[in-house]
Amino acid sequence: MRRYFFAATALAGMLGYSGAASAEEDSKLVEPLAAYKSYVADNTEKLLDNTTKFTDAIKAGDVAKAKALFAPTRMNYEAIEPIAELFSDLDHTIDARADDFEGKEKDPKFSGFHRIEYTLWTDNSTKGLEPFADKLLADVKDLNHRIENLTFPPETVVGGAAALMEEVAATKISGEEDRYSHTDLWDFKANFDGSQKIYVLVKPLIEKDHVDFVKKVDENFKVVDDTLAKYKTADGYELYDKLSEDDRKVLAAKVNALATDLSTLRGKLGLN
Repeated sequence: MRRYFFAATALAGMLGYSGAASAEEDSKLVEPLAAYKSYVADNTEKLLDNTTKFTDAIKAGDVAKAKALFAPTRMNYEAIEPIAELFSDLDHTIDARADDFEGKEKDPKFSGFHRIEYTLWTDNSTKGLEPFADKLLADVKDLNHRIENLTFPPETVVGGAAALMEEVAATKISGEEDRYSHTDLWDFKANFDGSQKIYVLVKPLIEKDHVDFVKKVDENFKVVDDTLAKYKTADGYELYDKLSEDDRKVLAAKVNALATDLSTLRGKLGLN
């Protein structure tokens, strides 16, 4: 047991644990942090593989294939967004929206998934996209490499459960993210999966002392999952512009409820 404690403490340092909580809490967080790091690594590897196929389709001029690969490829990024966003330079070049640039869609600095999405759906073409495809693939490779060497701040990991749901409720629910393709529900599902993964990993640490909280969050995760399942199709999800305003309001309310509960998770783990 003593040998495990020292090993656990050392591993906590490697994973980026700050030691702000007690030594006992420190050792308890080691296993979920290690499991989450493995989850992130798996997603970044899949992101790299899928981005390679996506950019290959673009450079081959295969519009239909590129469109079909766009949303599924992004899901691996969206699932790990709290970690990906630690690298603000890459997040900006990989996932920025036109609104982030003075010249909007025509700004030469606008790059990444949404710059490619714009041409694929607005022009129904891959013309002129090869440089953006090459840049995207290079950035994803860089992200994959950086994450391999990253120490994972526990506050960021645990806080990411709420952050993923808060972002959906605050901005993505309007449909502004995938405004050209309307593939927003793929992003929602990935954000949901990423949030739930974090919660499930730390849940054993709080379920004994916070029975009512755990029951409520479990129920809210099920409600949001069931709501998203309503829009599931053989090819993925319904296009977001097909949802009525009432559909969006219902989804927003359920996501908000979940985000509110998850915002207290760090405090329950002594990380505030």
